[in-house]
Amino acid sequence: MALKNMLFFFFFLTLFLSFSSQETIKAPTNKSDNFSLLFPLTSRSLSPQTSPKFYSSFVSQAKPVGGKNVSSALNYRTKFSYTMALIVSLPIGTPPQTQEMVLDTGSQLSWIQCHKKAAAASASTKKLSTPSTSFDPSLSSSFSVLPCNHPVCKPRVADFTLPTDCDENRLCHYSYFYADGTLAEGNLVREKFTFSPSQSTLPLVLGCAKDSSDDQGILGMNVGRLSFASQAKVSKFSYCVPPRSSRVGFTPTGSFYLGENPNSAGFQYVNLLTFPQSQRMPNLDPLAYTVVLQGIRINGKKLNIPVSAFRPDASGSGQTIVDSGSDFTYLVDEAYNQVKAEVVRLVGPKLKKGYVGGASDMCFDGNALEIGRLIGDMVLEFDKGVEIVIPKERMLANVEGGVNCVGIGRSDMLGIPSNIIGNFHQQNLWVEYDLTNKRVGFGKADCSRSA
Repeated sequence: MALKNMLFFFFFLTLFLSFSSQETIKAPTNKSDNFSLLFPLTSRSLSPQTSPKFYSSFVSQAKPVGGKNVSSALNYRTKFSYTMALIVSLPIGTPPQTQEMVLDTGSQLSWIQCHKKAAAASASTKKLSTPSTSFDPSLSSSFSVLPCNHPVCKPRVADFTLPTDCDENRLCHYSYFYADGTLAEGNLVREKFTFSPSQSTLPLVLGCAKDSSDDQGILGMNVGRLSFASQAKVSKFSYCVPPRSSRVGFTPTGSFYLGENPNSAGFQYVNLLTFPQSQRMPNLDPLAYTVVLQGIRINGKKLNIPVSAFRPDASGSGQTIVDSGSDFTYLVDEAYNQVKAEVVRLVGPKLKKGYVGGASDMCFDGNALEIGRLIGDMVLEFDKGVEIVIPKERMLANVEGGVNCVGIGRSDMLGIPSNIIGNFHQQNLWVEYDLTNKRVGFGKADCSRSA
C-alpha cells in the first residue's frame, strides 16, 4: 500500500505541532539505549482463493502529470491484490488484544479491523461479540475515538481532497478508494500498543476499519508523522523475510525487531535520500524509504542501464524505494527493458508467448528452478559497494496454474513512475531502517532461523 497516499504527505506535515514527544514507546528504566522487542514475522498469501498476480502496495488509479503517470491523491492498496504479505502480530489495547497486521514500510496510517459498531463506541460500551481476528474497542480502557474537531480531521490544504470527514456521530471518519473502485473506511481512533506491563506506547492515532471481511490490518511504517514508527518514536526497526515455501501447511517464520537488532554488526548500510518539505514533485513519494540504486547484474553481466533511471528526475520519476508492502519488484521502462532483453537472450525460446502476469511479461511454463539456473543470479548494486544478491533459485515466482514469472514487473503498467524493491527480493535478508541515522542496512541471513 505508497506514492500511494501522496495526499498524506501534504496533509500530515501540517500536524507536526499536534503530536509532541509524549507519544513514544516507554522503555524500562535505564534500558532505553538497548530497547529491543522481537516478534515473529510470517510471509503468506492473503487471498488463497484468487489467482495471485503481480500487484503491489502501489497499484493505483493514475492520471498523467507532465506527460508521466502518477498516482492519484487517494491511492491505496487494492484488496487482496498481492500474492504475499509480511504479517506481524502485535498486542493492542488495555488489556492487549493480539492483532495481525501487514508490515508496510510504504504506508503511513496504521489501521486495525474493528467490529463494525465498535469504532463509534466508547470504552464503556457494552461488550460486543466479535471474531477473534477483529479488535473489540469495548474491551479496552485506553481506546478513544477522534472527534471531528481533532486537528487530524480538519482540512489544512485546500488543493487536495482529504480522506476524512465527519460522520453522523460527529466522529472523524476516513475513507480510501482502492484502485479497483472498492472502498475502505472507518473511524480514526487513539489506542495503545501494550507490549508488556512495563512497555507500551501512549495512545497513537490509528484507523479502526469497519469492513471486517479482511482479517489483517496495516502497520504503516514510512517516515510520515502519523506512521507507527514516527508516532512511537522508534529509532530503528528491522525484519528478516523468511523464504517462501510451497509445502502445504508449512509457514516459515522470520523476525521483526522494534529497536536494536543483535545481528546488526554485520549489516551493510546505504544512505537514504531525503526530500525537504519545499521540494514537492508530482511523481515523488517523499515519505518512502528512497535509496541510491547504481545498477543491475544478471549472471555476472552488468546491464546497460543509465544511473539516471534509478534517480528521481525533476518530476520525481525514477525514485527507487525499499518497500516491505510490495510483493514483487518493479522497474521503470528504461531499466525493465534491459532486464527483459537479457532474460530473452538467455532463455528467450522458453518464454510463454503473449502471456502477461500482471505487470510482468517474462513468464514461463515448466520448471522454475531449471529456468532460474539458466538465467543465473541477479544482483542489485547500491552505492558504497552494497549489494543485494537474488540467487537463481528465487528468480521466478509461481503466479498461477504452473506459470512462473520473473519476480520483476513493469512499473509503468501500474501507473507508477518509480523503482520499487519488494519483499520477494528481500527473502533471507535482514533489512534495517535506521531512522536516527537516515540509512537502510542489509545483511544476509537464514531468516527462518534469524532471531
